[in-house]
Amino acid sequence: MTKINSIFIVDDDTITIYEIKKILTSVASCKDIFEFKNGQIAMDRIKKMIIEKSELPDLIFLDINMPIMDGWEFLEEFIKLPIHKKVNINIVTSSIDQFDMDKAENFRSLTHHTVIYNSKPIRKADIEKITAAIAV
Repeated sequence: MTKINSIFIVDDDTITIYEIKKILTSVASCKDIFEFKNGQIAMDRIKKMIIEKSELPDLIFLDINMPIMDGWEFLEEFIKLPIHKKVNINIVTSSIDQFDMDKAENFRSLTHHTVIYNSKPIRKADIEKITAAIAV
């Protein structure tokens, strides 16, 4: 079983959060899984972790359509942070709009972090592949 230190799930949809967590428990061993209902709460937590020199998440599941701070705004701010660690960011969205796919590709080109676009519902095979790629 893949071992991961910490995972952030940033999504306002409780069903998606439940699905991701359920699949994660069957494919990976994770010390901490944190849930955030919007990008602002997650960003505040990451900034606090940077200040405290805490270990940042290895993996982020990120919805793009959320209130307060959406996934795109989160990514814009995240890639500007002084983070040397390579974080695996998986956009998980119901959008099949080519504009969104292109936007994700643009973010991928702007950062050293991994940015992957996934459509909802995310499947077990997708999460197995994602977690295997970042095993610690």
